[in-house]
Formats: sequence, C-alpha cells, structure tokens
Amino acid sequence: MPSVKVDLGERAYTVLVQTGLLAQTGETLLQLGIRGQRAAIISDETVARLHASTLMTSLESNGFHPTLHTVAAGEASKSMAQAERLCREMIRAGHDRKSIVVALGGGVVGDLAGFVASIFYRGIPFVQIPTTIVAQVDSSVGGKTGVNVGEGKNLLGAFHQPRAVFIDPETLRTLPDREFHEGFAEAIKHAAIRDAAMLDELADLDPTGREVPAALIARNIAIKARIVEADEHETLGIRALLNFGHTVGHGIEASLPYGEMLHGEAISLGIRAALFLSERHAGLSALEAAKVIGLLEHYHLPLVLDDRITTDSVMEKLARDKKFSAGAIRFVVLDALGNAKVIDTVTTDDLREAIDHLRTSVGSAHLK
Repeated sequence: MPSVKVDLGERAYTVLVQTGLLAQTGETLLQLGIRGQRAAIISDETVARLHASTLMTSLESNGFHPTLHTVAAGEASKSMAQAERLCREMIRAGHDRKSIVVALGGGVVGDLAGFVASIFYRGIPFVQIPTTIVAQVDSSVGGKTGVNVGEGKNLLGAFHQPRAVFIDPETLRTLPDREFHEGFAEAIKHAAIRDAAMLDELADLDPTGREVPAALIARNIAIKARIVEADEHETLGIRALLNFGHTVGHGIEASLPYGEMLHGEAISLGIRAALFLSERHAGLSALEAAKVIGLLEHYHLPLVLDDRITTDSVMEKLARDKKFSAGAIRFVVLDALGNAKVIDTVTTDDLREAIDHLRTSVGSAHLK
C-alpha cells in the first residue's frame, strides 16, 4: 500500500493509504506495536453512523477495548466546551493515561480529538483515521490540533503528533457533493506551492465521481510531510508555505457563523485573493493564475465573496490571525506555479484590495 513516513525523530510516524484499511485498523495497530489498550473513538454523529461499527469491530477483534464518543457534525463542535465534555466523558468511561484516542472523521474531528489527546492526563497517544478529502490530504498530518473561539479560528491548541494515520479512500464514497468538493482546495494548494504537475492530474479527475487514487492522496501527504519535517513548529518560515490561501481564507470563514461556509470553500476564496497578490507582488503570470482559478471552478468551489461578508469584518479577523507576526503581515505568494515564498511587502491596503477583488466575477478559465 502507498505509505509516507513523517520523519520527526522520536515522534516519527507512518501514513498508510489503502482501500479497505478502516476494517483492518486493529491488526494494523498491532503491527505498529500498539496493542491491548483502551481506545476512545472520537467522531461526529454523521461519520459515526456510517463507519464507527466497522472500526469498533476491528478494534475489539484485535484485543482493544473501544468506547465511542460523538459530537455534532460541523465546525461549531471545535470548541473548548466540547473538548471539556469529551475529556469528562472519557474519564467516566474509565480512560486514563494508558488509553489512546482514535480520531474518526474530517478535519474538525481530527483537530478536536487531537487536542483532547494532547491535554487528557497531560497527553496520551492518538491515531488519525480521516474520512474527508480535507483531512486525508492535509489536516490529519502535521500535529496541529486545536479549537476555535469567537475571536478566530484555531487560536487555542497544541502541537501533538499522531502515532499513525490510516487513510481509507473508500470512506470518501459516503461524502455529500459539497463536502467532497471542498477538500480539493487543499490539494490544489499543495500543487500550487510545490508540485505544478499535480494541477494537471487534478484537472483530469472527474469532480462528480468518488474515485481518488491512493497514490494521489499519498503524493499530497508527502508534500506536507516534507514541509512539516523541515519546520515542525512553524518557527523557520518554511511551514508557513502551507498557509497559501489561508490568511484571507480564515478571515472569510470566521466572518460567518462557524460551519456556514466549509473550510475548503473559504480557502478557495483565499487562494483567489493570494493569486491576485501574487501577480502584484511576485510576478506570477495571469495565465498561471487563471490555471489555478480554472481548477477551483472545476471542483465547483466558490470564487466570489458572499455579499454578507464585509471587508472590515475580514480585516478584523485577520488582525487576530496567528500568521501575523508582531503586527507584521507575512503573506504567502507564488512567483511561479509550484514555487511559493513568504513576503512581508503586502500592506493592509493590499489586503483590502484583494478582498474587494473577490467581489468581482470570474471569467471562464482554461484548466490546462
């Protein structure tokens, strides 16, 4: 099966990608030396209904003792209140420092469950089993965990690397169209910053289908893994490249009630804004920008800002964003497809102009 090692010394782990892997979770954990433990499965109500029984059967048949803990589906569940509720529920269920957490779900569940694992009894191991495109190609790897607050997204959290990540592309078949499409914003981001050839591969996929090659998922994971290995805690400016499209995107996402706009939908808008600033500040050609925009269109992702979202609202959220260092704006741009860099020449006026640009219509763009 395709696999990617995330080499972080003592915290190294392997990402496995294979159809049917969900039903093999228990035996795969044993092969990795994780055995006989109590396992707290954290999922959302929708995913649990579809996949929890398969996971629990696999764990039980391999000597684990699982309990299931669910939250409501959606971004609103990524909160301190839900983290506390889950921790208390796990204590009542008999979990302790020898237990493991298994995150079964999309990015919200992965972030929340990882955060719970990082604070429960001062930190216990956890395993990621991502079930959405966003989580499979991006958020399940890298160790960033956290919850949202009213002032912004992911402002409370911890770095807590998983012990392993198991990706079963078969779980994507149960996704509604909107949730399926949003995840490709992250794959397009990876291609734009590190692997321009992948843009063509993404353009060749049928956005109405559910066939996502395991090798393509692994290729995305490898891009993120190499960046995380170089800058695990985002102190050197390398990991910041993964924020392409996220500075404005997070500001947009936080300007509506959590969950009203999906993460990938907001990132699509953020990518369009970043492409606009890349043309202005880094010499990206209009043709290259159009290629990326065309690919976002291909996956039915939004490119025009909702009229309810004001520029002032987005700017207010940006001011609290972790990507602002000591009040300075560090913005990720492309100088060519496949090559991203962080610059500090973007001003607040530039950001306002980029946000206003999102109110204009997008002409038809060629995919290749």
